[in-house]
Amino acid sequence: MRCKVGSMLIFVCFFVIACSTDDDTGSLNQTEEQTEADSVEVIAENLDIPWAIEKVGDTFFITERPGTIVKIENGQVNRQYVELERELADSAEAGLLGFALAPHFAETNEAYGYYTYVDDEGQFNRIVTLQLNGDTWIEEDVLVDRIPSGTYHHGGRLKIGPDNKLYATTGDASEPDLAQNMESLGGNILRLNIDGSIPEDNPFEDSYVYSYGHRNPQGLAWTDVGTLYASEHGSNANDEINQIEAGNNYGWPVIEGNEQQEGLVTPIFTSGADTTWAPSGMAYHDGKLYVAALRGTAVLAFDLETEGYEEVVSDIGRVRDVWIEQDNLYVVTNNTDGRGTPGEADDILYKVSLEK
Repeated sequence: MRCKVGSMLIFVCFFVIACSTDDDTGSLNQTEEQTEADSVEVIAENLDIPWAIEKVGDTFFITERPGTIVKIENGQVNRQYVELERELADSAEAGLLGFALAPHFAETNEAYGYYTYVDDEGQFNRIVTLQLNGDTWIEEDVLVDRIPSGTYHHGGRLKIGPDNKLYATTGDASEPDLAQNMESLGGNILRLNIDGSIPEDNPFEDSYVYSYGHRNPQGLAWTDVGTLYASEHGSNANDEINQIEAGNNYGWPVIEGNEQQEGLVTPIFTSGADTTWAPSGMAYHDGKLYVAALRGTAVLAFDLETEGYEEVVSDIGRVRDVWIEQDNLYVVTNNTDGRGTPGEADDILYKVSLEK
């Protein structure tokens, strides 16, 4: 087997043995042998359970689940601290997750964060504003609070849409019925104004809910014409890539994978019942959705025209997030999250050329 970046061969592939009954749990065993080609460049090493990539100009900001943000600029890696009002949860998949720079970050030094916390009443997720002061990010305002959080399935992706609204993915908090409960913020894609208020044109009155019936969505991306897509973890495989439309019900836990039922939306791509990708962050480029795959240990490119997909990056282990700028794909691995086999320099931010 040979693995490709675009049409270029880049790696000697390794064998992966994975065992799981849910999401991306279980262990991954891989050989240490890897071969790097000219089309792949290491941008930063020794990251600590990275989760989300943001980029402005030539500067990267990458969240790390234990509660830090790595700034990468001019080849220099600087780990910035984050002062949060609540104690970060240390349960599986939890911590400092989604991150999005404000539209006018260069002037305001403001960003948005999504994190899992614990208090006397339990474990929850919240969306907050963060202000960069020197090398410290400080939580300022809470935009949405008490988002359900369980043993698993926290969701956590944050993105600014082309409509200048803030979108967030939330998981079902290991309680599947929450995804069909319109009074719950679990198992949804949320849409809010950047000041935290509810947009007047949201599909449900006085609600942040933009779409529902999601199990554990972790990726969001828009095409050039503004069509929204989301990636979602299935149960025991049946991972999904969905085209998201306001007010739609995406079926969990009533249907999953290729199952169909009136009033519920079936995904445009699914891994099926025998394969799992554990899809996470995603980006759009030139007619394709590029999706980070944790269990799939690759970046998968889904062609929206042909409805096929292929691996474009592999042999780097678990992939958590992707970022595309011009013809360059940036990829961050997640081998240090307790479910992979980290190499000496893991985790790593890579730059991959998509030029054909």
